[in-house]
Amino acid sequence: MSNAIIKINDVNKWFGDFQVLKNINLEVQPKQKIVVCGPSGSGKSTLIRCINRLEEHQEGNIIVDGNELTEDTKDIEKIRAEVGMVFQQFNLFPHLSILDNCTLAPIWVKKMPKKDAEELAMKQLKQVQIDDQAQKFPGQLSGGQQQRCAIARALCMQPKIMLFDEPTSALDPEMIKEVLDAMVNLAKQGMTMIVVTHEMGFAKEVADEVIFMDEGMIVEKANTKDFFANPKSDRTKLFLSQIL
Repeated sequence: MSNAIIKINDVNKWFGDFQVLKNINLEVQPKQKIVVCGPSGSGKSTLIRCINRLEEHQEGNIIVDGNELTEDTKDIEKIRAEVGMVFQQFNLFPHLSILDNCTLAPIWVKKMPKKDAEELAMKQLKQVQIDDQAQKFPGQLSGGQQQRCAIARALCMQPKIMLFDEPTSALDPEMIKEVLDAMVNLAKQGMTMIVVTHEMGFAKEVADEVIFMDEGMIVEKANTKDFFANPKSDRTKLFLSQIL
């Protein structure tokens, strides 16, 4: 019996006639860190968006913490409460302060008292080192600060799993490190993480496994050391030669 917190079995997905995911099989164990890499259009983002049902898969099954993702919305709410997501674009509410961005979901979704939600939010903002920005609005922050706020906001739901969809791709190079540092810190605390990224230094430091996707398929999946030292597929070797 597998203890996997995420199980993906024979998942297929189409956008119209175009098959974007082909027979995807993956198990993620609690506290495991997985980096998903591959060229643009390989299905990486679609895969992780299926894990919290921002995208619906048409075939196969996805089970997150014992709940299968189906048409039944009750399950989706349950799963989204446990699965935090950080996007390329920060998706913060521009008219709300950083603190209010972080407390909104705990208050509305988890029915947390405002005072408790604010305490939790300050704790998470401190963890990503922007607690001093709590009263500002997103537009007053740098891109790196906004992305760290987005991470804190996701953590305020106290998720069991964090998904990151190219969280540094919209940032200037000097801001990338501060966001990756926040993610490294989270990884060290034992969060289960799936990260779609081209930041191979981060992958080497944090990931237990690296998955390489191309044309909607998992081409290669290996522990991090083997993935970089001894890639099996020619396609993986070519990709690594281009980005390393």
